[in-house]
Amino acid sequence: MQKDLYDRIISFLQGASWGIIIFGALVTFKISVVFGLSLAIFFTTLFIFITLFLVLALDAFSVNKQKLSEAKKQTELLEKIYFENTNNRS
Repeated sequence: MQKDLYDRIISFLQGASWGIIIFGALVTFKISVVFGLSLAIFFTTLFIFITLFLVLALDAFSVNKQKLSEAKKQTELLEKIYFENTNNRS
């Protein structure tokens, strides 16, 4: 199955987002550990929580694209059925 450019970009961004989450959490922890371990864990957890929302947004784009594709297929089928039924009545 051939993926279009939109799907490739979304897939790339999803993979890059997971890399940013992992690397960013490490960097956030190392930078904020000088303020104390509990504060570092809090900032790291906050960073992970916020970036996971960004991953969910990318996933929502992908799901909406699939829903649009399915709606187009259904519309084509309904139009075909409608034209077949209107031609039979004439």
